[in-house]
Amino acid sequence: MFQEKLPLKSKLSFGGATFANTIMSQIAFAAITFYYNVKFGLSESFIAIAWIIFAAWNAINDPLFGFIEDKTKSKKYGRRIPYLRFGAPIYGFLFILVWYPLIGRDQMGLFINLVIILFAFDTIYTIIGLITYSLPAEMTVSSKSRANLMIYGSIFSTIGFLVSFTLPVLLLTGDKSTSVDPLFLIAMIILGIISALIIFASSFYIKENKYTQLEETLGIFEGLKETLKNKSFLIFEIHNFLFLLAQTILVTAVFYYITFILQLSGFSSILPLLIFFLMVLVFTPVYGKLVAIFGLKKTNITSLLITSIGFIVLFIIGWTFFTAIIALIMVGIGMSGIFLTSQAIFAETIDHDELKTGKRRETTYAGINALITKPAISIANFIFLAVIIIFGFQRASNTQSANAQLGIMIGFAAIPAIFILLSALAIKFFPLDGAAWNEQKSNLKKVHQEKEAAYLKQIQEQEKN
Repeated sequence: MFQEKLPLKSKLSFGGATFANTIMSQIAFAAITFYYNVKFGLSESFIAIAWIIFAAWNAINDPLFGFIEDKTKSKKYGRRIPYLRFGAPIYGFLFILVWYPLIGRDQMGLFINLVIILFAFDTIYTIIGLITYSLPAEMTVSSKSRANLMIYGSIFSTIGFLVSFTLPVLLLTGDKSTSVDPLFLIAMIILGIISALIIFASSFYIKENKYTQLEETLGIFEGLKETLKNKSFLIFEIHNFLFLLAQTILVTAVFYYITFILQLSGFSSILPLLIFFLMVLVFTPVYGKLVAIFGLKKTNITSLLITSIGFIVLFIIGWTFFTAIIALIMVGIGMSGIFLTSQAIFAETIDHDELKTGKRRETTYAGINALITKPAISIANFIFLAVIIIFGFQRASNTQSANAQLGIMIGFAAIPAIFILLSALAIKFFPLDGAAWNEQKSNLKKVHQEKEAAYLKQIQEQEKN
């Protein structure tokens, strides 16, 4: 395979943008259900309806913005940089606004506010997130280089996940009162400002393919048709949709798990999560080496199977503090490999598309990926809320019945185990793997070099004229 070298500052900038995007998106989408439900008293039914309404907006904005971003041709900034640079302050502002309902505190007022903020925040998240998700496909070509870049992405995103899990858990759970801790609101303001600054700064060092300025982008309907003809992409989408169902339930239900199953507060409430993310960080370079030996596909399947078994163990023994740690260690080890490989596998489908169409369409693919998979966020929240309602969850009660606790554990552990197992089964059929595919990618790198040379030649001729 050919060798690629990416500057360290570009890797760190990708990691920084991923870190900031992870913090804002994960805190908002993970904590908002618990925040409105337990802290403000908005009913489970209203919240479930809000998530379903929100899913309709996802069906429009993701492919739309993906297409627009691929069509963007700024001679000064390129296709990706302007969205990162000028979208960053809007992202930070809307993240802060998530935690301040402005319409009212009655049921209908809270419901309307929840719907509006989901729509507004998701729009800017889509604009930024499509780019950060697709950058590995744009910045590198070889599987080895992508795995190396994703080590930076995985480490930074894991730290982001750690902050986005532990800080809300620490400041929102364990308090018998339903009032919001002022420290939580102050922390959200600080995080919003810092995260926006990081994304803004990273935009100066992100590497993107300038030669794409010369390419005529496919029309939106033709582009959609070509994307849906990509068999490898469709298989990845089945895998990714099932995994995101499990991941969303995990990040939403963890607040209920910590509060009503483990019944922890203070530092002890975040200790299981710290151990979980420590496993993710420790095993990230391990999985990087495994990718070099076994490839993306086999490494991804292995990590999915480990994660699924970990959730089963969590359901069986994760009812007490110490046994929960044992199970979460296993889940963390598995998740580490998924975080490292999944985005890189997505990039493979974009390479395959370029070989067929001759076009580089990262954010179009990211937009259609989001169109297909982001409804998983709404569906997962709906599933978890439906399960705990069926099992008798009482949001106004500080303690839950044995039946309600069982419902939380089914939603938090058993259901994700099934989804992840099915995700592993789906990716087994992913075709872009092996020596023949590596040879095609070597040829693709040569095509990129030729396109880059043609772009530089055009720039030189323009400067002469």
